[in-house]
Amino acid sequence: MRVGMIIDYAGAFEETVEQLVDYEAAGLQLVGVAEAYSFDAVSQLGYIAARTKQLELLSSIFQIYSRTPALTAMTAAGLDYVSGGRFNLGLGASGPQVIEGFHGVKYDAPLGRTREVIEICRQVWRRQPLVHDGRHYQVPLSPERGGSGLGKPLKLINHPVRDRIPISVAALGPRNVALVAEVADAWQPLFFHPLRWQSAFGASLEEGLARRDPALGPLDIQLQLSFVLGEPDPAALAAVRNQLALYIGGMGSRDQNFYNQLACRYGFEKEAAEIQELYLAGSKAEAAASVPAELVRAVSLIGDEDYVAQHLAEFAAAGVTTLLLNPLAATPAKRVSDVGRLVAICDRLDR
Repeated sequence: MRVGMIIDYAGAFEETVEQLVDYEAAGLQLVGVAEAYSFDAVSQLGYIAARTKQLELLSSIFQIYSRTPALTAMTAAGLDYVSGGRFNLGLGASGPQVIEGFHGVKYDAPLGRTREVIEICRQVWRRQPLVHDGRHYQVPLSPERGGSGLGKPLKLINHPVRDRIPISVAALGPRNVALVAEVADAWQPLFFHPLRWQSAFGASLEEGLARRDPALGPLDIQLQLSFVLGEPDPAALAAVRNQLALYIGGMGSRDQNFYNQLACRYGFEKEAAEIQELYLAGSKAEAAASVPAELVRAVSLIGDEDYVAQHLAEFAAAGVTTLLLNPLAATPAKRVSDVGRLVAICDRLDR
């Protein structure tokens, strides 16, 4: 099991980057940069590429609507170039609140667009003249679709470091998860319950994997989760509880909230409805208090070494292959130490 971490967009970027050498020495293998509607992830990933030598890099995530497919491919190839072949392209559809509310772009056909973006990226990296006649993207743009008729198929000028940059996709909905299992190199689920995942994702994964090209290799499941090693920290558990309340209660509209739907698929229908009702009414503390304790502990990694080892074994049994940690220890030194101890636990489990 690989151990990576996510650098949050909320702050402390420079401090964390300064510590990446220590994290790498502790065994960290992968670092991802979040991108929501804060600073872009590209500039930060380029900075990290210049400051590190071996750590793999991950965008977590580039939204498929905010860049053209060709620009996404160019950006990934550029980051792979400046990092010496260490970049992983993380993609996701996000949701209408962000795509329409911040970017002013219509949120439509997330599955079809995701598939076509992946197809176009791989074509660009192979340096083929770009010709794509899809339902959502046409390159070159024809006069029938509003083009001038002057566009012609072009191929990437530079030779990419790799013609197959790994693609990781964030997905929660059943059809989207099936698509990811079929066409992507890796999957980024959020709030993954290692003992209830079958009810939420099992059928979708089975459907997608049945159509998967064997040349893609096994699906790498990259799991984001909050992490503290030691006696269960009430403050850390409260942070997870508050995050769950935000996502289940307020991330999206009342009728279209992917995280609320996920909680329902886990069997928490009553709790999900109560959390959403309270959160949307402005009672955020009460919403957080309504988050089931089981869910808080299941989707995080907070506890002593024995508990963490047991929980890691549950994740491994569920197919998780990469951890994308959000270390929550109080001090920078403790966060680095926690990661090093976790790497040792993972090594013992792998044996």
